[in-house]
Amino acid sequence: MRSAELTTIAVLALAVAGCGAMAPKSEVPAAAAPVAAASAPDSHASAPAPVNPQAQRAFDEARQALAAGRRAEAERGFQALAKAYPDLGGPHANLGLLYRQAGKLPEALGELETAVRLSPQQPLYFNQLGIAYRHAGKFEQARTAYERALELDAGYADATLNLGILEDLYFGNGARALALYERYQTLVPAPDAMVTKWVADLKNRKVTAAQAVAQTQTQSPTQTRKERE
Repeated sequence: MRSAELTTIAVLALAVAGCGAMAPKSEVPAAAAPVAAASAPDSHASAPAPVNPQAQRAFDEARQALAAGRRAEAERGFQALAKAYPDLGGPHANLGLLYRQAGKLPEALGELETAVRLSPQQPLYFNQLGIAYRHAGKFEQARTAYERALELDAGYADATLNLGILEDLYFGNGARALALYERYQTLVPAPDAMVTKWVADLKNRKVTAAQAVAQTQTQSPTQTRKERE
């Protein structure tokens, strides 16, 4: 069984507009708490423009509250930042993550859609949006969001795996899922044992399907018709 998506990425940067673990398959893992990285942009984002120091301090305080488990305080902090600095995508992205973790999917989608609108070059935000869409059962939108994250950063391992799982579980596209799983394994420091099992499962599935086709082709018309019934 596969995880619904990989959510180990924990850094949601305080990005300015225009700037550029594993659980069973049937379970949805809890995402790690978001952490600001405005002064040191994460590897999956374009370098942001200088951020207002006051905004950065407020963002850091909200992040620290979240890290300490004071989620209500963190939520108020991010809400205040979003209102005071309407051009910043980071507060909306973190609110979206908070709301998704709380099961408030409409609110999560609204905040994350705002985040990617304000910071369209942040692949991290598109990955989080894809996760929220997947939770909401919006699989086509999730696919589009993951693909956008990979357009922005082809080496984004988490988005690669999340898209593979989506193709595997919700679209039944084993060939594309296999390619994405294998690509993911090349992007991480060491091969993931669970993903290795998924790759083997998909390859075995292809062999089994090919054997079934070969067997059908050698059967008489009567046998084939009976099986189809």
